Amino acid sequence: MADTTGDEDRGAVGGGEGGRGRGAGRDTGRTGGVAGGGIQWLADWPDWFAGLTFARGIGPAELAARLGALPGPGPGPLDAGQAWRLCDTVDGDAVARVGTWAGWAFAVEHGLPAGGERLAEVARAGVEAVHLDPQPDHPPRQFAYARDGELVCCFALGEECWRGGHRPDFLVPELVAAKVLAPDGGCAASDDEPGRDRDRRTLAVLEHRFGLSLPRHLIESAALPAYVTCTR
Repeated sequence: MADTTGDEDRGAVGGGEGGRGRGAGRDTGRTGGVAGGGIQWLADWPDWFAGLTFARGIGPAELAARLGALPGPGPGPLDAGQAWRLCDTVDGDAVARVGTWAGWAFAVEHGLPAGGERLAEVARAGVEAVHLDPQPDHPPRQFAYARDGELVCCFALGEECWRGGHRPDFLVPELVAAKVLAPDGGCAASDDEPGRDRDRRTLAVLEHRFGLSLPRHLIESAALPAYVTCTR
């Protein structure tokens, strides 16, 4: 098991079945910045290309399994560069690097992310799951939340007025309070507002509503347990 704990702000570990280990039980990451965690910083990161799937209630290895990990041993701990290179050679859709942070198991999905297709499966049996897809080739960025086997809500960042899921208005009160949406549920942002500012406000809502936090070093440079996954 790869341990990525390095200092008091790094509460992450690589994937054991239960997601526990040195640092896993002390969620010391602070929100609101690259070093301290949170997810708002993603709005300003030009190299956000990997899908991110979070799950609360299962460990990293089970998250990988629910994302469609192929049977057999994984390719070993990988950083982002190694995972991207492996995507070109494996018989699968993506390479998922997994770990834990701030009470959530997470998967960094290099290639075609399975989290979007499999989120209800990830969330079965009482689990909560969040998927963020940067959609670098086909913007805008996408958000989805599922719980107990059901897609609760989903929308594109910057298009929060068009929502899907079984409870599409699940986050409307928070989005209205953040002035992402108008009180009637329509978009509140002005046409001349920079896209990254608009996305940052929506990511702040998700960060605080779900307690999401994932420092950049875990996505970019940490060597984490990895699995080859298939979307279907």
